[in-house]
Amino acid sequence: MSILSLPVEPAGLLHHGGRLRAAAERYRIPLSDWLDLSTGINPTGWPVPAPPAACWVRLPEDNDGLEQAARDYYGAEHVLPVAGSQAAIQALPGLRPPSRVAVLDPGYTEHAAAWRRVGHVIAPVGVGDIGQAVDSCDVLLLIHPNNPTGATFAVEELLDWHTRLASRGGWLLVDEAFMDPTPQHSLCRHSERIGLIVLRSLGKFFGLAGARVGFVCAHFELLTRLRALLGPWSVSAPARWVATAALRDQHWQAQARRALPEQGDRLRLLLARHGLAPDGGTTLFQWLRIPRAAELHRALARRGILTRLFDTPASLRFGLPGNEAGWARLDATLSDVSSKVVAS
Repeated sequence: MSILSLPVEPAGLLHHGGRLRAAAERYRIPLSDWLDLSTGINPTGWPVPAPPAACWVRLPEDNDGLEQAARDYYGAEHVLPVAGSQAAIQALPGLRPPSRVAVLDPGYTEHAAAWRRVGHVIAPVGVGDIGQAVDSCDVLLLIHPNNPTGATFAVEELLDWHTRLASRGGWLLVDEAFMDPTPQHSLCRHSERIGLIVLRSLGKFFGLAGARVGFVCAHFELLTRLRALLGPWSVSAPARWVATAALRDQHWQAQARRALPEQGDRLRLLLARHGLAPDGGTTLFQWLRIPRAAELHRALARRGILTRLFDTPASLRFGLPGNEAGWARLDATLSDVSSKVVAS
């Protein structure tokens, strides 16, 4: 009897933060001994209670309250729950004919890969060139705030870009995975406009990445097409129950929005104190451009601290430590390794 065994990293898959098991194997450090700062996920996320037993024996149902909780939380007229925003990232390119897609660069690489995979033409665009690119593309794809640079845009500017695109059948697609700490800057409340698509996720702010729950906020007609493409039961019943409860927990959300900016500032100041002043970031991560980023990444990894390494431009992303022991460990480790990398 033979057993099919797939490789850990199948060909064509992109690398992301959170590959802790691979790091543990490479550096021969037990999983339990790592400080994982590679993902940008809230390390003190929403406290998850046990779902009711009935969640495990029934198929997911649309009228369980999740959609209404999401509409209330995001301020959107129409929402579609999906199995993490990644599911929408991969499916949305299939809803357009061959198009020219301007993608913010640097940015989350899965976006460009998904559109390129089905034959669209990708045009990387820097922050300063977006206004000009709008008039020569069919789709403008932004991460807001950007991952990994933390770049942000004014709502009025985004809506102007959308108007220019929509006037000729184009799309503005905005990934707001890191928007939750600053909901006043979200486009979700405008997402009933044709040609405006906003992606949201419970993975970062709520710390529920393992639940694989995301939402697409858009015009009803587009969501109907996307739902048909994804098929039924895209989000499990236990995940739906957890997501509904998290979206309704306004007390926890308010507390997290107070605490996270302080944590983000603390991380920024800690890095700067070691000669590693960040070039950008959000409340959930800090981004550092440094020519010897790979060397610093390896030096930290050899001491059991995992960061997210980027090749172009050479840079590192640091997430938040989850407790005082983690903060102290990062501080002490940077004292040992940063001066050697920065000075050499």
